[in-house]
Amino acid sequence: MTVDPGRTATWQFARTPAGLRGARRVTRHKLACWGLADQSDVVELLVSELVGNAMEHTRGTIHLTLSMEDGLLRCEVEDDDPELPRMRHAGPEDETGRGLRLVDALSCCWGGDHTAHGKVVWFEVPASAPAEEPVAAMMPAIAAVSAELS
Repeated sequence: MTVDPGRTATWQFARTPAGLRGARRVTRHKLACWGLADQSDVVELLVSELVGNAMEHTRGTIHLTLSMEDGLLRCEVEDDDPELPRMRHAGPEDETGRGLRLVDALSCCWGGDHTAHGKVVWFEVPASAPAEEPVAAMMPAIAAVSAELS
């Protein structure tokens, strides 16, 4: 993917609660700079899921990259764990296992790829302001994930 340097940003974070908060903060800030503040709620939630998963399954530094090209906003989270994530079926009592369902429901596409030192997990969303309020736009997807668990 070729990306305009003005439309790509990369950060690294330690495996700490402050690192996860930092990932959400820089995402929110960068989206505002790119005129995409209306999409911040959804993108920040998905970034939080991927960075949180990386923090749970890796020992090293986590890299977050946001980029825009051809009307798409892409988020990549890279870590040193070679195991690719897989969608799970979480039961009503399970405390984990729903994050990738949200990523699947709220992004237009997502996936994971092996790297020389681990993996990168990514998602893409349209890089345009939604017609609905951000939280209202998320509700059908969240309701669908909840219905699967019932």
